[in-house]
Amino acid sequence: MSNTSKKIAVFPGSFDPITLGHVDIINRALPLFDTIIIAIGSNAAKNHMWSLEQRKATIESLFENNDAIKVATYQGLTASFCKNQGAQFILRGLRNSTDFEYEQTIAQANDKVNGIDSVFIISSPEYGFISSSIVRDIARNGGDYSKLVP
Repeated sequence: MSNTSKKIAVFPGSFDPITLGHVDIINRALPLFDTIIIAIGSNAAKNHMWSLEQRKATIESLFENNDAIKVATYQGLTASFCKNQGAQFILRGLRNSTDFEYEQTIAQANDKVNGIDSVFIISSPEYGFISSSIVRDIARNGGDYSKLVP
């Protein structure tokens, strides 16, 4: 099967850290795509709590037994990364209407400028409150965040 006939989605994010919400979105999206590339964006302007190498290794170990999931790092525009990977879709999880408002504009621009469709999956209710920034805040303050991450 050639790359053009395979349905490839890129799930971009900083994954600092990956949360149970991210894992839920990935697992629920698997039946929709032949391949999901978990794309860890590298942004020098951001102050990450976990290194790029730590984040990549954690995600690779989580999905090591699933050939449909690839893990990669990238810099620059997500749409450019998608084109380089032969991906036709950007996968995004939505927790609430604020996420939708933010993602809608980006999705419309990616479609108009780059011809890449966005696919949104609404988070499961039990994960809707989890965000990487909440996990980082708990971690920075010595709290137990183990119930929020895989």
